[in-house]
Amino acid sequence: MIRKEHNMILTNIVFLSSLGIIILSLVSIIFPALITSLASTHKSDLDPFEIGPLAFPMLASSSILLGIGFAYYKKKLPALVSKPIEYFLNFEISPRIAFLAAMALLAIYIGATIGELSINEEEQWPDYEVLKEGLKIWPSSQSDNMFIKEQNERYVRIFLLYLSQNILQNIKILPFVASILLVVVTYFITYQISGKRFSGIISMVVLLQSYTFLKYDTIAVYENFWVLFYILSLYAVYKKWYVSPISYLLSFFTKAFAAFFFPMSIFFIYRAKLNRKKKIMLSISYGALLGISAVVLLVSDTIYDNVIRIDPSEFWMGFSAWSYQLRFDFLMVFTILPLTVGLFFTSRRGIKEADAILVLILGSLLAGPALALFTDFYYILPYRYVPLVVFFSVAIGVFLSRTDGPQQHP
Repeated sequence: MIRKEHNMILTNIVFLSSLGIIILSLVSIIFPALITSLASTHKSDLDPFEIGPLAFPMLASSSILLGIGFAYYKKKLPALVSKPIEYFLNFEISPRIAFLAAMALLAIYIGATIGELSINEEEQWPDYEVLKEGLKIWPSSQSDNMFIKEQNERYVRIFLLYLSQNILQNIKILPFVASILLVVVTYFITYQISGKRFSGIISMVVLLQSYTFLKYDTIAVYENFWVLFYILSLYAVYKKWYVSPISYLLSFFTKAFAAFFFPMSIFFIYRAKLNRKKKIMLSISYGALLGISAVVLLVSDTIYDNVIRIDPSEFWMGFSAWSYQLRFDFLMVFTILPLTVGLFFTSRRGIKEADAILVLILGSLLAGPALALFTDFYYILPYRYVPLVVFFSVAIGVFLSRTDGPQQHP
């Protein structure tokens, strides 16, 4: 009984915290200039209460979905509506159909995207010049240019890009492969948590329709290596626990931004349906690797000590990102609020990993503002929200499942 009460209290805390941050983030959809106007130390002529173009569609879709969800939960929907919902929630597909569906989705995605490998990034992204100069001096990271130095200190990333350019003769190939694998891993982690293959397919579809994912899936300058390694670290928690901290470490040395995700990983481990011994060993291994990474950074001549500055106003302005960086991810904008409420009830019916997914979404939304709080060396660019898109995709799949949580799959 005490354990159950503890779980319920934790679920409530996670839900309220996530709901608060998501509502704060959505404020910029309703009033794009409001947060900036309140937080900025500079005067502006912007109208803080000018309504954004997505405000009414977002409010309407959220209200409708919340209304339908509440009526369904209270069993107030007519049978004409409730029966199709019941059928959909209980629907499952065979392993063969799941395999064929996944292969079809990947074939369509690869076929529609492979042409992007011929695009010259020098003509797309100004930051490519930094990458090109960094590759010229790699494996050295000694440069008077701080941007080149920082880039070459992301050892895993620069090594993979070097392989793609010099072995495969196209710097975009391995970033594209990483994005393909990210779609695959999204399926497997959703299936692991939900116990439904159909939910895994849904998560693939949601990820593949994302504007943010599709914009950066083949871009070498803003590759998805770090996201892939991080999602793999979460999936490995269930399959090969000792691989999980190693995969997280690879993510960190691909992009130091992954450091902000460390607390999320620990909570994910805590909420995973594993025995206590595995959870303790995982937590200890994560802590040990974090300590080793900190020592490596402290004894190395890195740039990180030189780029730290604290500006609270930048933290609050970081929550305005959805108004100009995620506004084309319509499905997420229109459904993230009711989905958050839905995950709360999903957790209440026994899938405690729903709490972990909410924390992953919460952490993804906080990571950008936290970065802006501590440094102006980096910017909150849209590609940093690819993990959020993945977590959102997993959340959709898990919410649309009717199971008691993760199962042991062959």
